[in-house]
Amino acid sequence: MNLSIIVPTYNNIKYLKFFLSSIKKNSYYHHDLVVHINDGSDGTLNYILNNKIKYTHSNKNIGLCSSMNKAFSLTTSDYILYAHDDMYFCKDWDKYLINEIKKQKNNLYYLSGINVSTKFGLINYDCGDNIESFNEDRFLKFCINDTTPDIQSSHWAPHLIHRELWNKIGGFSEEFNPGDGSDPDLCMKLWLNNVRIFKAISKFKVYHFNSLTSRKGKVKLNNGTKMFLLKYGINPRFFRKYFLRGNNSVIPFIENLSEPKKDINFYIDLVKCKLKLFFHKIFK
Repeated sequence: MNLSIIVPTYNNIKYLKFFLSSIKKNSYYHHDLVVHINDGSDGTLNYILNNKIKYTHSNKNIGLCSSMNKAFSLTTSDYILYAHDDMYFCKDWDKYLINEIKKQKNNLYYLSGINVSTKFGLINYDCGDNIESFNEDRFLKFCINDTTPDIQSSHWAPHLIHRELWNKIGGFSEEFNPGDGSDPDLCMKLWLNNVRIFKAISKFKVYHFNSLTSRKGKVKLNNGTKMFLLKYGINPRFFRKYFLRGNNSVIPFIENLSEPKKDINFYIDLVKCKLKLFFHKIFK
């Protein structure tokens, strides 16, 4: 079994090379890889061409959502894994992920890895702030020894869904370009199509360099929270807390999620969402 790994990049060649090296070095199986290159004038385009890696290309930055949809057009596997170009994948990451795929009874699942970082990770563990200070041995030893169980996933990369699901929901919603809010939107579309397994696999770990690909100083981000609220009537935090039960924290995996428990806290938070929705509609 092989996977199709799709990754967007925007003039971030140093980290992209590091990401690609981890895939080559630490994958147990061979996988289909497609990179979408935004611009690429920093040498990325030439590097990808010289290394005969499949790619799509745009002369300017078209945003994460459009990048992913373009890259998907060249994929060959039924299993689509979305990753960031500033991640380093752990040893045998794909063995753990594929073993989980084989356990599934159907294609209605969302499987993700676990981000390790100095801060803002699901697990905070300092192995370096950048490539130059990255301690690979420390990270790999941590991956072997860590006893964190599989946990409830909540819209973070790297994540995998089946091609059938991707086609059904239309991939990433391009109105969320350049990308803020696109991951919870993807998860909401999955929820509305009866996906109830949102699982982060503990042994599938990646080291994330604190979102260096968020394009600070390069791109003015959209207001994803507002867009999600206007689209669904609730904000992403409400969706994470009451639907996905993840809420960006280490919560043990819940097999087959049920509908939200509608207690007093649910309704208080729902009213807050509706008041914000009313405010945004009045003061556009």
